[in-house]
Amino acid sequence: MTRAELDKQPQDVAAMFDGIADRYDLVNDVLSLGQDRIWRRAVVNAVDAYSGELVLDLAAGTATSSEPLTAKGARVIASDFSQGMLKVGAQRRGGASVRGVTMVAGDALALPFADATFDAVTISFGLRNVNDTHRALAELLRVTRPGGRIVVCEFSHLPIGVLDTVYNQYLMAALPKIAGRFTANSAAYDYLSESIMAWPDQRELAAVMQGAGWSKVAWRNLSLGVVALHRAVRP
Repeated sequence: MTRAELDKQPQDVAAMFDGIADRYDLVNDVLSLGQDRIWRRAVVNAVDAYSGELVLDLAAGTATSSEPLTAKGARVIASDFSQGMLKVGAQRRGGASVRGVTMVAGDALALPFADATFDAVTISFGLRNVNDTHRALAELLRVTRPGGRIVVCEFSHLPIGVLDTVYNQYLMAALPKIAGRFTANSAAYDYLSESIMAWPDQRELAAVMQGAGWSKVAWRNLSLGVVALHRAVRP
């Protein structure tokens, strides 16, 4: 299934992730050569959540990214469009609310939370999967209190053109084949490759965030630019 097809059928995006939920974390670890653990630590450090704060981890999947955000005593809402992902996360943790993390099904384009609810919001490797990036960022702005912060961790583009071209070739050729050794749904990783290549670069994403109302937008590259971490605040 192509990115264009999935853009027209958002329910299929959820179904696709439901289908790979059981092995999602394992495949991510394999495909990233363990770099995903470094990326998650970078997100935790950038969010810098502490006791008394409430954090939204959007596109949380199985909530693997959510638990570390509670290290300093913050409470975390782990939300995802894929109920299959949340179900796997709940099964692994013995319930949908445990160790400072509560799992809630939610649509990034219509979040089920009141205005100015969260001290910080974050989304890792999920912003590419929504049909309207600007609207999702505006929704995240709505549910963040004034002065609160956002951290976006997303695949990006290597700053050196030749290297980025080689990387794109790897994404299209190798990534689905490697994923196919660990999951029966390798088509999901064809989609992943296409969505990464179609995604805006670091500067373009910063501009989209500013256009959605976020201020003081800054970013830094991780793993040479394979991933970028964007941070901003709500005015």
